[in-house]
Parts: sequence; structure tokens; C-alpha cells
Amino acid sequence: MRGEDVKHIAKVLRLRAGDAVQLCDGAGNECDAVIASVAPDAVTFDTQPWSRAKTESETRVTLFQCLPKAGKMETIIQKCVELGASAFVPVQSERCVVVLKPPYAGRIERWQRVSEEAAKQSRRGVIPTVFEPVALDRLSFAEFDAVFAAYENERTVSLKTALRTHPGKRIAIVVGPEGGFSEAEIGTLVRKGAVSVSLGPRILRTETAGMAMTAQILYEVEP
Repeated sequence: MRGEDVKHIAKVLRLRAGDAVQLCDGAGNECDAVIASVAPDAVTFDTQPWSRAKTESETRVTLFQCLPKAGKMETIIQKCVELGASAFVPVQSERCVVVLKPPYAGRIERWQRVSEEAAKQSRRGVIPTVFEPVALDRLSFAEFDAVFAAYENERTVSLKTALRTHPGKRIAIVVGPEGGFSEAEIGTLVRKGAVSVSLGPRILRTETAGMAMTAQILYEVEP
């Protein structure tokens, strides 16, 4: 092992040769290991056989999050990674106060770093990917089995009901910005295959909705 993880192991965790650790390849695999040596620029390990990470769900949840104000996106990514989300797509919608313009590299790198740190802290088997922003009218949900859009004016379909009538292993959730979705936008999402869902009688903030949906979905589908 090389790079920043070497410094973290030696300087922060203060691990030494002979200490037991658990390794993860970031792609859903993990193994038990013992540190064989610690050098200034590298750490080596004696490893046991690799297996699939026990922290990963068979259901993949991707959050399509309309861009929120200030530093809320970092909080959303951090907490949803801890809860089990698999990927994030920032979305530009009509009522977004923040407007991102290319190039996006710096912003995406920072968000991806938040995802990586949260994945390590929560012992995830993967590092969820943060993709480049997409305009709402250009979204495609072709790769998903089910898509749920949180809408405060939905009065009929709850997320729980929608989950039971639209099962699948690849689930997309769509959350609006501080001002929510316009009627035209929710219509666009429905035409693209999304199910408009209620998250209950209370209105949640945009930074809360994605967390609540991720937690509810994985609670419902995991054994």
C-alpha cells in the first residue's frame, strides 16, 4: 500500500508490524490481514483470502440530488454514504439557487473525497462515485429497476407503498432543491419513469430527504 493511506496508518492510527487490520479494495471485497512492515512510503500486509464485503447491500441506491445551497451537498454525500448509498448525481433544476458551470473537476474531486472519507469511516466495501452534474430534463433512468421522486404535494403514494409495488435491485431516488420541484418538473420525471412519492406528513429539508429515503429503502429491502 502506498500514498495517503500509509500516513494515516503510521501517523494517525499508529499501527505497527504485527497489528491486525481489515483491508478493502473499494470494489466490494475485503479481507483480514496482518501488517508485515511499515516504511515511510509503503505498508505491506500478510493477507487472508478475499471475500465480498459484509457491509454492502445487494440493492444499489443512487441519489439524484438537486444542487442545494452552501456546503449542504457535502453533508448529504457524507451521511448517505454512511447509510449505504452507492452513487450520487448532482442535478441542476429550475429552483436551484446554486448554478454550477463547467469545468466541474474541482467540485467533483472535493465531493469524491468526502465520499471516500465517509466510506472509510463507516467501513464500506465500496467508495460511492460522485458523477458530474446533469440538467433535470436530460436525466435518464434506463439502467434502474425503480425510480422514486420525493414530492411534497404527493398525497396518494408513500415511499413504502412504491417500494412494494416497484421492487428491484437498482433504485434511483430523486430529491429536489430547497424550493422543491415545480409541477412541470415532477411531470417530466414521471414521464421519464419516476414514481412520485410522499415521505410522510412532514416536509423535510432537501439535506434530510435523501438521507431519509436511503435509510427507509435499505431498511425495507435488507434482511
